[in-house]
Amino acid sequence: MWRGPAEEAPVGEGEWADPDARWLRLVMDGAFLLLLGSSLIRFLTRDHEGTHTGSAVALFAAFGLLYVLGRLLAPAPRPGARPSARHLTWLGAVSVVWAGLLVLAPSATWCAMPLLFTGLQTLPVRTAVPLAAVLTVLVVATELRLSHEGLNPNVVIAPLAISAVATAVLVHLQRQAARQRVLIDDLVRTRRDLAATERRAGILAERQRLAGEIHDTLAQGLSSQQMLLQAADRTWATDPDAARRHMRDAAGIAAHSLAEARRFVHDLAPADLADRTLAEALRALAERECGEGLTVGFRLDGVPGPVPERVEAALLRIAQGALANVREHAWATRAALTLTWLDDQISLDIADNGRGFDPERPRTPDTGPERGHGLPAMRVRARQLGGTLTVESTRGEGTVVSAAVPLAGPAI
Repeated sequence: MWRGPAEEAPVGEGEWADPDARWLRLVMDGAFLLLLGSSLIRFLTRDHEGTHTGSAVALFAAFGLLYVLGRLLAPAPRPGARPSARHLTWLGAVSVVWAGLLVLAPSATWCAMPLLFTGLQTLPVRTAVPLAAVLTVLVVATELRLSHEGLNPNVVIAPLAISAVATAVLVHLQRQAARQRVLIDDLVRTRRDLAATERRAGILAERQRLAGEIHDTLAQGLSSQQMLLQAADRTWATDPDAARRHMRDAAGIAAHSLAEARRFVHDLAPADLADRTLAEALRALAERECGEGLTVGFRLDGVPGPVPERVEAALLRIAQGALANVREHAWATRAALTLTWLDDQISLDIADNGRGFDPERPRTPDTGPERGHGLPAMRVRARQLGGTLTVESTRGEGTVVSAAVPLAGPAI
């Protein structure tokens, strides 16, 4: 799998990032220097013919110097990357010098091994395999030229077998590494996509939560103020006392909404729960919702116990949303909040004697009480806590909204 130039890492990055690649390079370079030194010693002690000794030694020196300079100035590419032109030029030059050295010093044949491994490691398969074949043929030809006791089968078979095994193993490892890189790239891409999906889901969930918080606090307060101010405007000339009472109620709601907004900005916790229990906060809510034409009562059943803060906040928001629907849509004169503690759950019922509606019928802003984020927001809050929210209503007979949340379990 080739990468374009824009995707290639700086030279040598793969070697420094992979300690195994660095050690492999050191072993290969050490093996080359040992084989080069032993070949030179054998040439000087047994194979030299006198007339070409100086040229052969010069080629040995040039061969070793070229190999070392190439390793420093034209390093191998990182795994999976295309070899650079400089590296290919160096590999070709060192192979040509080695082939020329074979003519003067046949003992240099075993220096082919580092060249074989270097070519197989860095070149693509379609180039590395022919190079390995050429190097092997040169080794066999050199060994046959030195053979003076007849044809020795091992002279031909041994280099071919060693080259074939080395080529097969290294090609297999190269292809396996390429497959692993593909799998790793897919894994990294999948993790990145999963992280982006989770981030988007988190953003959407947070937006939904904030929408519910705003609906249950600021929007309800503004709606109540609007209704009171409209009532004050209608009675300003005919009943100034009633108008002033509506104005005072609107001012009280504005003050409470301001406290909610400040608490909302600070930690999104309901202001009513800052210094009250859930039962006390619901009782205060019922008293605050009482007004002209609507009476709201509160009843506590069971023995109150400890409740997680998020459960308290959710039930209070559900009560606020339900009473907002009662006030704005139900045309009710009475409503009741009932908080019930059971052994394994806590439930909240909001009942009214309003006009009611058909819960199974799709509703619009003009045909029913479910408008905006009202009932959907309540259902979401209950579902997030592992609970349920049910709505029972009949036209002309009022509505009962019931939320039940477990006191124990993974959702809490």
